[in-house]
Amino acid sequence: MTASQLAAAGEPDAEKAFFVADLSHVLHQHKRWKAYLPEIEPFYAIKCNPDPYVLRLLAGLGTGFDCASMGEISRVTQLGVDPSRIIFANPCKAASFIRNSAKAGVDMMTFDNTDELFKIARVHPAAKLVVRILTDDSKSLCRLGLKFGAPLVTVPALLEKARELKLDVIGVSFHVGSGCYDSSAFADAVKRARATFDMGKEAGYEFTLLDVGGGFEDDTFEATASILKDAISEHFPDRQHIRIIAEPGRYFVSKAFSLAANVIARRAPPAVEEGRDVEVDPEQPSVMYYINDGVYGAFNCIMFDHQAPQPFVLSLNGSFHVPASVPLRASSVWGPTCDSIDCVCAVTPLPTTLQVGDWLGFADMGAYTICAASQFNGFEVSKVIYTAGVGPGAAEVREVLRAFEGEIVERDLL
Repeated sequence: MTASQLAAAGEPDAEKAFFVADLSHVLHQHKRWKAYLPEIEPFYAIKCNPDPYVLRLLAGLGTGFDCASMGEISRVTQLGVDPSRIIFANPCKAASFIRNSAKAGVDMMTFDNTDELFKIARVHPAAKLVVRILTDDSKSLCRLGLKFGAPLVTVPALLEKARELKLDVIGVSFHVGSGCYDSSAFADAVKRARATFDMGKEAGYEFTLLDVGGGFEDDTFEATASILKDAISEHFPDRQHIRIIAEPGRYFVSKAFSLAANVIARRAPPAVEEGRDVEVDPEQPSVMYYINDGVYGAFNCIMFDHQAPQPFVLSLNGSFHVPASVPLRASSVWGPTCDSIDCVCAVTPLPTTLQVGDWLGFADMGAYTICAASQFNGFEVSKVIYTAGVGPGAAEVREVLRAFEGEIVERDLL
């Protein structure tokens, strides 16, 4: 409503799109993790959303961090996170990154090939290495096994080379793929990790770390946790001296962020504009709406993360109330750039009375959205408004942030 008033007064870009981040949801997910997987330490995969307040909150809660570059490592260490709470979980790293991680005190890092071992031996021989093995990721949205992971048949030779180079291999990691929708994939992966532990013993190592990676989905978390715990108990019954970590990303933030976008333009055929009764094909959109964020911005998740976000109406004709009786029409939603690929929704039902200046909302926009957004065509990346939420969680969020970094953080929360 304020944006409409500012736009009418001539304020430039008054109606710009924006995110709302509910940090109490991140806290809720942390508590949920501790309740169902108390034995496994979460190392947040910051690549999915490196939001500064998410990082501060998770750091204050004591989580670890999964970093894939020196930029990510620097972002975390600048918050005061101890290097022991960081894993450099990129199996194929630039030599300069490895050298600088040594300077930063980050020793724990993954590998899955011989060349990586030679690089590490040359520039960071004191590293604590974790061999990343290949698992079945065919049931995941993003199949990381296409790029990373050593097949089990190659592991003995890798460990033999590490031994020859006098490198310390401390454990095993795997990743069932980002956005795993089949929890049984974790059971198979743990079985493969057990075999790798045995290979390590034959090579003269006593592994002390099991990294079960990421792939945790909000909707299937309890089922995944149950399967994972059972698999660990079956294959690692004696784990008194084994540290178990994981690399959840979207699990923490996907539902914590929502996006509000303004309808900046509209295109409809004359019959629709005139309000005449026309035959409507529910499979073919009759009205095109243009909003001020798109696939080059927050909605890059459509292309890179296989998502299909659907809008809901935030405001209609200047009101937050949207009557259930409002008739719907098949419509399409487009981003603001001058590129035809910039389509947010090819077909979606929207109210027939939706007009320029109204607002659409999109839920579950916290993972792989802001982090990969660009400023193509001169459009700025949507800003974030933070809230501590409501209820008892709100007070706890504020307390954690206050204890971690003081009032400077507190003042930015709604």
